[in-house]
Amino acid sequence: MVKTAVLVSGGGTGLQSLLDAKARGGLPHADLALVVSSRPGVTALERAAKAGIPAVTVARKDYTDLAAFDRAMLRTLRAHDIEFLVLAGFLTLFGVVITDAYRDRIINVHPSLIPSFCGKGMYGLRVHEAALAYGVKVTGATVFVVNEIPDGGRILLQKAVEVDSGDTPETLQRRVMELAEWELLPQALEMCCAELCDKS
Repeated sequence: MVKTAVLVSGGGTGLQSLLDAKARGGLPHADLALVVSSRPGVTALERAAKAGIPAVTVARKDYTDLAAFDRAMLRTLRAHDIEFLVLAGFLTLFGVVITDAYRDRIINVHPSLIPSFCGKGMYGLRVHEAALAYGVKVTGATVFVVNEIPDGGRILLQKAVEVDSGDTPETLQRRVMELAEWELLPQALEMCCAELCDKS
């Protein structure tokens, strides 16, 4: 199995989708070995504890610049022999220290069909507000490989979700999570880890 860290910043619903998939036997090639939060005291850390997964906090606010934060994150990941990263609601952008160390071994889920409504500053409800303001009839989620460009890496999986006429950003966010994000993220993780196992 591939030793995987799940990086979080908040409630950890994406993390929960991975924990649920693991409990169903849906991640045979992924070892969920570590949860890393960029913020202390978030619910995601409680989810990790309940699942019996080691969890640490590397708080972005404790470092004066991104490079220092990246170096601290890399030390933490290497101390746990982490081979693969999943960003699940992780709200800090990485620099080249991390993207070089884990080239083609970081995935993220974005709540739109990239290349729509993505890029720097587009996260959380902002994405759904933009989709509704533009009047799209279909949105969705995308899992992609993380590189130096925000939301700019190779697309792995996408799933469309219809926009309802009475949607608010909150109702649309919830439906995209339930119908697309929580389904795609475990699929993509297993796909990547199985590929890495085949190569080793």
